[in-house]
Amino acid sequence: MPTEEPAAAPAARSYEAVLRGIEADLKSGKVKVGDRLPGERALAQAHGISRASVRDAIRILDVMGVVHTAVGSGPTSGAVVISNPSAGLGSTLRLHMATRHFPVADIVQTRVMMETWAAGEAAGRTHDDRVLAQAQELLAAMAEPALDRDAFHVLDAQFHVLLSSLAGNVVVTAMMESLRFAIQGYVADSIDSDAMWAGIVPELRTQHQNIMGAVLRHDGGAAAAALRHHIQWFHAQTHPMQ
Repeated sequence: MPTEEPAAAPAARSYEAVLRGIEADLKSGKVKVGDRLPGERALAQAHGISRASVRDAIRILDVMGVVHTAVGSGPTSGAVVISNPSAGLGSTLRLHMATRHFPVADIVQTRVMMETWAAGEAAGRTHDDRVLAQAQELLAAMAEPALDRDAFHVLDAQFHVLLSSLAGNVVVTAMMESLRFAIQGYVADSIDSDAMWAGIVPELRTQHQNIMGAVLRHDGGAAAAALRHHIQWFHAQTHPMQ
């Protein structure tokens, strides 16, 4: 019997040559944040691909938060290298949350792992007074009795991102920033009535104050424990069977 030919490997997409080239240039230091990438014609010639494929690559880099693009001519036009890792991560996570690919319970576990570590680290550090004042302003805004649900969820997500940033780890900060809208979305979706919200929000406010108080006292263990309780308590209230 004739042997079956192995399946051919899928052809690489043309634009991937540009992505690989820019990745290599960033790693080597040939291209740095703030630099402008060569124009479409130059990139197309350098990689032996069409200008349409170059445009595909630039669009992908823009969505990923690696470049910022501007049309026209002059010093502000073209693709400029930036570094906004949370942009691409955030878009991807929001889309996959929408497909229900990421279970809420897994998001909760991820938050517990990252945020408890971050809270413990934050408590052991000295922080800029302006950052601490921003955190207190968020807590004060969430304490306003007339604040509606949607506004609270936005402020709540901002508070958790800011708190995690106090750990001083840029990777954790980027990951938390990318999770911000996923967190905001599942928290909002978990509340199905005003009555339910009215019963939960006072405890959330108290828990936020307890977390921040432990950070300000430089009590890492208490900060991590308060953060863990806060996330798990909310999940238990809104998903009692999980």
